[in-house]
Amino acid sequence: MYYTAKIIFIMMWLCLAGLGGQSIAAAAGLQGMNIENLPEWEAKSTSFGGKLLLSDSPEMVYTDGILYQDTVSGRVRLFFYHVNATNDVKKLDVLLENNGHEPVRVTVGQASLGGPGYDWMATGKEAQSAYMAANQSCQLTIPPGGVLPLAADISRTAMLPNMLINGIYDLTADHPVTVKVMMLPVTEDSRKFSRTAAVLPADQWRLRGTFEGANRIISPTRAYDPQTDGVLGLTLADNQLDVYLRGIDATDNTPVINYGNYGVVYQIMLPSKTGGKVAYYLTPLGGSYAGAIGITHPEVSWSPVATPQGRLYFGENKHRSEFAFLGTYESGDPLSFTFSPPGASNLPVKIIVVPQ
Repeated sequence: MYYTAKIIFIMMWLCLAGLGGQSIAAAAGLQGMNIENLPEWEAKSTSFGGKLLLSDSPEMVYTDGILYQDTVSGRVRLFFYHVNATNDVKKLDVLLENNGHEPVRVTVGQASLGGPGYDWMATGKEAQSAYMAANQSCQLTIPPGGVLPLAADISRTAMLPNMLINGIYDLTADHPVTVKVMMLPVTEDSRKFSRTAAVLPADQWRLRGTFEGANRIISPTRAYDPQTDGVLGLTLADNQLDVYLRGIDATDNTPVINYGNYGVVYQIMLPSKTGGKVAYYLTPLGGSYAGAIGITHPEVSWSPVATPQGRLYFGENKHRSEFAFLGTYESGDPLSFTFSPPGASNLPVKIIVVPQ
């Protein structure tokens, strides 16, 4: 209990003292380091966890219609991110359609909804933080030929012009079900609208599709040794050391790339040898960033942690390294982080490992 209290005290002290990323870096001895060229903690990557449905194109929605749809079964994660770019009040809705001849049972597990909101980075951070903290589930049964909303609260709030909505929903279906993401007039009946709505064309970034491997495990090839290894980095979502998912846009069967791996949930294993303490930080490399990280450790009860804490975002000046403190731990303790690229944020990021 003492060590947990110590971690919490340090983090509260940093927050109360108003210390930003630069002061944290100076205290850790990171200031002035070439962060982008740190020695890399070599790791292997394994994808698993069923399909990812990504609906982020068109990101700016100028007309009513279907934003993305596909028929799937088994384990699925839906990640949607859309802005009402019209001059009218709209709503976003997600329908589950059973076009088969037997009931479909859908379990909705970890889930979150950010927005609708005008501050897009705040909305992305809200969705990710809530997803990391979520632990409830519910079950739906869709009769043959039936249609049900994925979650009533998705369409409950009106989207005014320039508002963003960002949702992350894990579900498991025992038979094929069609997942349909739509934007429509706020007064329109979603079921009726879905019968005649057209699929909207993707925008130039084509950030939508169905991808295998909604989850990813990052496993270092060796345990970190705080006595000899020094400061190391673990780079995430850069498409070089950590490659982007490739999939298919089910609306037109074209190949697509998930630039940024949005919607992918990472489990980052952090094995270390006994012999001291180790501090961990997250630093953005691609620009402004606002998210959260889950922490799994025997003595940690304050997960997830906002990245950064005390302000909405950091990393807007890519020429100046800024850091989010993720805690100091006894080496040899079992430790892992849960990470996912947050909506509205820029990638890549780097986890920095610092011996104490």
